[in-house]
Amino acid sequence: MNEVDPAHLPRIRDAAAIVGIGQTPFAKSLGRSEPEMAVDAIWAACEDAGLSPRAIDGLVRYDMEQFDEEQVLAALGNPLLRWFCGTPFGGGGSASVVVLAAAAIAAGMADTVLVYRSRARGKASGYGRDPKQGGRYWEKLPESLPGLNQWHVPQGLVSAFQEMAMISMRHRIDHGTTDDQYADVAIAFREHAIRNPAAVMRTPMTRADHHASRMIADPLRLFDCNIETDGAVAMILTSTERARDLRQPPAIVHTGAMAAGSHHIRLSTLFSRPRDEDSAVRVGRQLWQSSGLSPADVDVAFFYDFFTSMVIIALEDYGFCARGEGGPFVENGGLAWPDGRLVCNTNGGQLSEAFIHGFNNTTEAVRQIRGTSTSQVRDCEIALVAGANSDPTGAFLLRRA
Repeated sequence: MNEVDPAHLPRIRDAAAIVGIGQTPFAKSLGRSEPEMAVDAIWAACEDAGLSPRAIDGLVRYDMEQFDEEQVLAALGNPLLRWFCGTPFGGGGSASVVVLAAAAIAAGMADTVLVYRSRARGKASGYGRDPKQGGRYWEKLPESLPGLNQWHVPQGLVSAFQEMAMISMRHRIDHGTTDDQYADVAIAFREHAIRNPAAVMRTPMTRADHHASRMIADPLRLFDCNIETDGAVAMILTSTERARDLRQPPAIVHTGAMAAGSHHIRLSTLFSRPRDEDSAVRVGRQLWQSSGLSPADVDVAFFYDFFTSMVIIALEDYGFCARGEGGPFVENGGLAWPDGRLVCNTNGGQLSEAFIHGFNNTTEAVRQIRGTSTSQVRDCEIALVAGANSDPTGAFLLRRA
């Protein structure tokens, strides 16, 4: 471990733990609304923790969530909140919710904090005309667009598929990343999903299968992209001290960080500063500095795998390899359980388990710490969970008690 100046230790260090996890089934279409699924996942998380929903006194809401604080309170029997907030920024928020929940507990602002995400966003999952009522968001864009979207949507950058294709192509041009390396990511995560009964995609995949899948946005093929699914995930956090008396082994939030400064929507300026100033790189530096750990101490990692290419870039951003070496790192089972260079996304991730904006990667990290994963890493003590590395983002480290 690295020696750490106590002045740089965040107050959240080891102060909070994830003590309850819950989820609905995952499927291409469940025929249910996002609020319905959210309630089921939240109840399941409370049951897993052995806590009543009325014990919840804090809430972190993902700002893309339809099911807001008022609806949550009514559905859970009106627990008395004394702290609440939201976190924005697409996939980057998937880890920031846990960082904010841990910060609230460390500061004494709340004792029991809920985070959740519910999505009915598949091709056949719309249940109303409003963009928040399920289905593909880009198929419900209004004719007049506010904010930054007005500058790039008319040019064909309509969804994350086109946006990430631009970033991925730049990485290929700079570093020679290949289709085979993309396939190695997809195949490793599919192999993990095959062992996971909750995963949507459980058909074995070969390189030939990957290369034969249709082009979505060059250089990204179908099997390079996250799947469209319905489902919900919820987690309960409380203090590490209180967690010792609850039902499940705690997954302690060892440290966490957030950073902003660039955004993939602003593609015209995304590469105007050095890559070492990108949000994910800065988050990584904060994690290693504040934890006394290094990438070599991580037993299992969960990257925001909305695209295979972004997993390769994240390996570089978080210091598991040098810039430009992410492609070779993933080759020949580099991310695969049980003997990869760095075992990643053992649930199958968003490429093969489900796309719940990364929240399902966090619940799998908790299972790894508990020792209950279907692709369990032996003697797992440290897990990294990272949000999307194209957004203002966050990440955290979980450790075994």
